[in-house]
Parts: sequence; C-alpha cells; structure tokens
Amino acid sequence: MDASVLTISRIGPFRSSATTFGVLVGSGFRRYSTYRQATIAGSFTNIVFGFLRCYVLLALAEGVAGQRPGGYDPAQLATYVWVGQGLLAVIGIWGWNELSERIRSGDIAADLLRPVSPVTSYLAADLGRASHAMLTRFGPPLVAGALFFPLHLPSRWQTVPLFLLSVILAVVICFGCRYVVNATAYWLQDARGPITLWTLGSGVLGGLYFPLRLLPDWFTVALWLGTPLPSLLQAPLDVIAERDGPLLQAGLVVVQAYWAVLVLALAAFVQRRAERKLVVQGG
Repeated sequence: MDASVLTISRIGPFRSSATTFGVLVGSGFRRYSTYRQATIAGSFTNIVFGFLRCYVLLALAEGVAGQRPGGYDPAQLATYVWVGQGLLAVIGIWGWNELSERIRSGDIAADLLRPVSPVTSYLAADLGRASHAMLTRFGPPLVAGALFFPLHLPSRWQTVPLFLLSVILAVVICFGCRYVVNATAYWLQDARGPITLWTLGSGVLGGLYFPLRLLPDWFTVALWLGTPLPSLLQAPLDVIAERDGPLLQAGLVVVQAYWAVLVLALAAFVQRRAERKLVVQGG
C-alpha cells in the first residue's frame, strides 16, 4: 500500500488532510448540483409555506399588546420566517437516511475500508451539500419575503459575520445529530423509528414552526443548555433578527460552538463503538 494512504488511515476521525477533505466537500457540492428540478421545486415549496408561516406569526403579533410576541417586532418576525425558510435546505434537518440505509444493507463495510473515517467523509459531503443549498436555496425565499413584507435589516456591523458563523455551526450540529440518529441502525438494524422522532423533535424544538422565545423562559433556557436543538435554527435566526443585545447575540454563537464540538465528539464515539460491535459480529 502507498505510504501516503497509510498515513491518512492512521489519522484521527477529524484530522484527514485538507486536500482530501476539500475534495470530499467538492464532491458533495457537485452531487447536489445535478438535481436542478428538485432545487427549483424545493425553493417554490419553501416560499409557499413561508407565506403561511409569516401570516400566522404576524396575526399573532396583531393580537398581542405592544405587537411584540416573544420580544420580536413584526419586521423581526417576518425576517425570522423568511430567513428560516431559506435555511431549511442549508441546514438540512430532514430527509437524510443514507448512513442507516448503508448500515442496513451492509454497504457500510465499504466505507470502513476507506482511508478516511465515515464521520469525516460524511461531514465533508454534507458541507458540500450545504454550500450548494446556500447558493441556490437560501436566496429565493428571502427575495420573496422582501417583496411582500417589511424585513428587519441588520443594524450592527457584527451581525452578518456572526450569522454566517452561526449557520456553519448549525450545519455541523445538525449533521452530528443526524449521524448519531442514523447510527442507531448499528444496533437496531432499522433506524426509521429514531429518524421519525428526530424529524418531529428537531422541527418543534429547533425553532422551525415557531420561535422558542414564545415558550416560558425557564423552558427555553433548559432547551438551550440541555439540548443542541435550538442551535439548529433558533440561534442563527435570532442572530440575524437582532432580537437580543450584542453580548447575548454573540453568546448564542458560543453556545453553538460548544454543541458543535460535543455533537461531533459523540458521533465519533458512537462510530468507534459501532466498529467494535461489527468486529465482534464478524467473528
């Protein structure tokens, strides 16, 4: 075997060479760039549901004293909705079961023979997917929202850089969570149950259907500190809507960074335990 291949195989799950990682990111981007019709259809669907969500939240604001439910004014609520619709495909909460299907079919054995850890290779591919979605799926809902609703424009210089960092961290956190959920197939053989629970829980507790700030404060704080779910959508949307002051705005991104490290470490740990299980089953 070539010495360079041996070197890569001995590197930890998050330390493959920058070149290899970049190639995998590019392959993920190219893979999703071939689905042009799906991209257009997905953008149209997000725009339709954006109108429904926006009108519901604006109606809620009309019925609240001061028109600031959860501390959001109407323009911030509209921004929350339309940026959220644009981020749906970028963060990719739903629809990924590739790992569980490869485990069920046994194709995961081919992944384990490759010189790069499955966690690293799937993370790189997911970053490529997210990059493509950011270029093609983020803009249309935002443009549609700006045409029909007054949106909140960032007024602080740090908001846009913090938002971009928050989105990257949200993609990483979401990938780690989906990887762990899919990896339950190592033990259950069929991960459809955990994936269904993830689909329901991530939407409700991630800030997709409504801002979590509408819930009691103690419950919201418990979600932020006890689960990574608010870091999926609620955090980047609160950052761009400037719902909080500068310090708390930056604090949300710090919490995301904490969860990104923790979730990736958990994914690597689960993968290592699963590989041990597979060795035992293989005799």
